Amino acid sequence: MRILVRLIISTIAVLVADLLLPGIHADDFVTGLLVAVVLAVLNTVLRPLLIILTLPITILSLGLFLLVINAGIVLLAAKLIDGFTVESFWWALGFSLVLSIVQGFLNALDGGSSRDQD
Repeated sequence: MRILVRLIISTIAVLVADLLLPGIHADDFVTGLLVAVVLAVLNTVLRPLLIILTLPITILSLGLFLLVINAGIVLLAAKLIDGFTVESFWWALGFSLVLSIVQGFLNALDGGSSRDQD
């Protein structure tokens, strides 16, 4: 049940980011849901590997290179999903920032009920 709630929150965050950023285009709710699923899979599988491989530059940039990794994952998701387009690297970076902010806000509204059921 917790995974379903997180997936719905991520889908809503994707659709809100689509509304706020003119360089991001998601066709409909199903596309937003698919983007949320693909981003979750890429963040689970690919992101840790990229973080380990780029650890020296991440340390030298004081962690700012993680923003580049996030934007790259968003661009990869845009390549994998028809109906989801990102116009440039900067829009991908903005999308990842807006997505994080909206997810944090929605998770706070959730009240932590999903965390209590561990």
